Amino acid sequence: MPDNTGVSKKAGTKEKILKVSTALFSQYGYKGTSVRKIASEVGIRESAIYNHYINKEAIFLEVAKNIFSSPFSFNDEEIKELALRGKAFLQKYTMQYKMLTFDKSNENMFRLLMIELMQNKSLREQFMSEFHNKNIQLLSEGFFIMMQNSLIRSSDPMLIAYEFISTLFYIRLQVTLLRFDAHSTNNLSTQFEKHVDFFWESIKI
Repeated sequence: MPDNTGVSKKAGTKEKILKVSTALFSQYGYKGTSVRKIASEVGIRESAIYNHYINKEAIFLEVAKNIFSSPFSFNDEEIKELALRGKAFLQKYTMQYKMLTFDKSNENMFRLLMIELMQNKSLREQFMSEFHNKNIQLLSEGFFIMMQNSLIRSSDPMLIAYEFISTLFYIRLQVTLLRFDAHSTNNLSTQFEKHVDFFWESIKI
């Protein structure tokens, strides 16, 4: 039998690098986090990092990819099943979005990503493909199924997807900005549910 110990160990180290990097980037930002600091926290030599990633930017992009792609892992069958329940589809999607918004670690990374988006072309491309395009596609598929089953009015499903997610994104941004200056976000905690209620009433048949 082949010995997979080395492969497993390498995968475990890579996973630890990502976990540590996420925490460090969240706390110190991109510029304030060095490869040396990451290696020290992981418990390996700095040179060993390069067995897994070519540079700090590669680590950051991998961390960002996880932040972008982790929340909404619906497969095609789940999308169809939920979409046939109409409003329940929007409620589940929004609940996941809300949980991410108020998760401290994710919030710190979101804040960092908003800053770095203006400075890193690779990150912008990744944001568009992993977050924007995938979420618009997921929502569009759900809205299209609802239209086919006469749950909502017939329209452009992609435009409806844009309309729906834009408010969620704005609420998330507002929460991040308020927390940055240590202001209360209590009055925003119910805005996600209110958005779903309002939006559903505006599109349902």
